[in-house]
Amino acid sequence: MGILNGIGKNFRSISRYNQILKVLIKYGFENLVEYLEEGNQYSFMRKLVPKAWRQHAMAYSKWAKMRLVCEELGPTFVKFGQILSNRPDLVPLELTFELAKLHDNVPPMLEGVAKHVVETELKDKVENLFAWFEPTPFASASIAQVHNVTLHSGKRVALKVQRAGIDKVILEDIKAMYKIAEVLERRIPSLKSFDPTGIVENFEDSILKEIDFINESINIQRFYNNLENDNSLDQFAEAPKVYSAFTTSKVLAMEFISGIKINQLDKLRAKNFDTKVIARRLTISYFKQIFEYGFFHADPHPGNLLVLPNSHICYLDFGMMGSMLPRDVSIFSKLFVAITNKDVKNVIKMLQQLSNNAPIRNMRDLEFDINEFVEKYYVRDIHENEMSTVLLELKDIIIDHGLKVPTYFFLFARSLVTVEGVINNLDPTLEQFEIAKPYLRTTVTKKYNPFKMGKKVANSIVEFTDYMEEFPSDLKNAIRRINTGQVKVDLTHKGIDPMVRTLQRITKQIIIAFIMVALIIGASLFIVFEIQPLWKGISVLGIFSFIFAVILGFRVRMNIKKGEY
Repeated sequence: MGILNGIGKNFRSISRYNQILKVLIKYGFENLVEYLEEGNQYSFMRKLVPKAWRQHAMAYSKWAKMRLVCEELGPTFVKFGQILSNRPDLVPLELTFELAKLHDNVPPMLEGVAKHVVETELKDKVENLFAWFEPTPFASASIAQVHNVTLHSGKRVALKVQRAGIDKVILEDIKAMYKIAEVLERRIPSLKSFDPTGIVENFEDSILKEIDFINESINIQRFYNNLENDNSLDQFAEAPKVYSAFTTSKVLAMEFISGIKINQLDKLRAKNFDTKVIARRLTISYFKQIFEYGFFHADPHPGNLLVLPNSHICYLDFGMMGSMLPRDVSIFSKLFVAITNKDVKNVIKMLQQLSNNAPIRNMRDLEFDINEFVEKYYVRDIHENEMSTVLLELKDIIIDHGLKVPTYFFLFARSLVTVEGVINNLDPTLEQFEIAKPYLRTTVTKKYNPFKMGKKVANSIVEFTDYMEEFPSDLKNAIRRINTGQVKVDLTHKGIDPMVRTLQRITKQIIIAFIMVALIIGASLFIVFEIQPLWKGISVLGIFSFIFAVILGFRVRMNIKKGEY
């Protein structure tokens, strides 16, 4: 049986690989097939594809044909295309726009099949689990479908059920993708720089996460918590709750939320919604995700956005999310501020920080390109409402100069394109960048909050103190190794005087840093505990301590510039 199973699996892999080649021939990618087929079957396979099919495909553009190939090859390739649509660093921009049109609506599973998946996963009969299970799904896609369900408590639930056997189909397709990548790398050496195998590996990681509904439930809960913890007056977003008791890797239970799709303008106006208010609220909610939460919905197309009766925006489908470190959120903010200020030096500095200070091949050329970019930005009105255009144009410069920015940079740019399209449909006159400015300023100035700066300095002192505690032990171990002959030291008295002077300067700087920290912490305590005398409710001692610390800091800075410290 083991041998027969192995033969069966191998046959399925070969059969799927040949099916992929036939679809490529159908859409005119015959040159690619010549590279991919290894058994001299090309002439035979070409005969299997009717001439009428090939002639019909000629009516489409090259990019449209690539989209059609993905759609015909099924869910794995549709998802692959959707992920590539977020990577303009890997594929041409025209192709990313075409791949963004990919859809995967398919007929639902048979009623009994969906019911069986639910009962297998939740280990009980549907009748025991729910007061009502709607047998016909209200949404159906290639990986899952969604059913209306009512809990025994009376709560309505949207139950997402994974298609039976879809995980096996995806794993089989991934094998074929690895085969294609391996053949292309071997036969077209120039493609190695694009790392086709690495691209497939990244895709495999992404899609395996997507078909694990536990991962999606964590995304929903994290997004929901961000909204719940935001008590500001400009919090206009909502997300469904997750019912973890009815959630597994193949079944996901969410709160059922009723609303109007955000692109159904006639329905919105019929219900007396103000589309301009909705556009503004969507813009605010999106920028808050980026610049305040650092965790954003990466696929905000109209199908995933509902308008609720209170004019709030409800987000749906959390399979594709973007996550950013606080440091990177700050860099993004500074990048936009530098662009608006035509600050070429700081634009380059922010790009270097995003790419982990990757070496720049030609700084003069980069400065020229960035200068042309910011000058063009200043002149063209289009950028007033399209921040995504800024990022996409910047993408070309990043790629040309070999700067490797994080993947979420492109995810952010693509999601920004999508959400801007929705906003422009609701209110073409909305000044989106004007709404973004306060969030950019807050993110940039947050770093210079005196209390946060004091905390950072205090942490540095604690780390330095820990190091000084460990230093005698480390020194003792080093001396012991020297005495036992494990380390040989060749000491030449050459240039030691400058080194001594440097050590003296460093010691002075450390002592002054201790004094500055003491003053800042003291000032903070005076202000927090309102130590008298007070001036307009603020401790005078706190004010003077903080001013003295600032003066001391500037004094040290000037002395360092003069070379005295």
